[in-house]
Amino acid sequence: MTATPAASLSLEATISELALAIGQFLRRLRTESNPDGLTWSQTMVLSRLEKAGPKTTADLARMESVKPQSMGATLAELEREGLVERRSHPTDGRQVLFALTDDGIQARRKRSAAKQKWLLAAMAELDSEQRRTLMSAAALIKRLSEAELDDPQARGHAGNGA
Repeated sequence: MTATPAASLSLEATISELALAIGQFLRRLRTESNPDGLTWSQTMVLSRLEKAGPKTTADLARMESVKPQSMGATLAELEREGLVERRSHPTDGRQVLFALTDDGIQARRKRSAAKQKWLLAAMAELDSEQRRTLMSAAALIKRLSEAELDDPQARGHAGNGA
């Protein structure tokens, strides 16, 4: 069964609106939860170190899908700011691990609190039905993000009209 042109257009419009809304939401969330003015890359590194513990530059670069040189620059700035520190690798003396400092931990907590505060205030403006709708939408967005496509060609065609 093939989709009609009207159904396809509606799906494309939905994709466009969803992508726009998610993008706007993420930008606003980043703005509201950035009291210290860190870049997105710096924020992601602090988050990774908080969740995964001390890591090498190469480990962090792989996790964030960036070049080790780029990760090195990000880590150097975080180190200058006193948010991360170098530690000896426990089994390989040639490697260096990066870990959060106490200031780095506090920066993460401050960001989390700012994000929570903004979201609570924004969601308080919604009525109970809207909050239920939002929870349903969150579940659907999560499901979309976890979707595995059987057709590898379909991966490259979302949103390009094909």
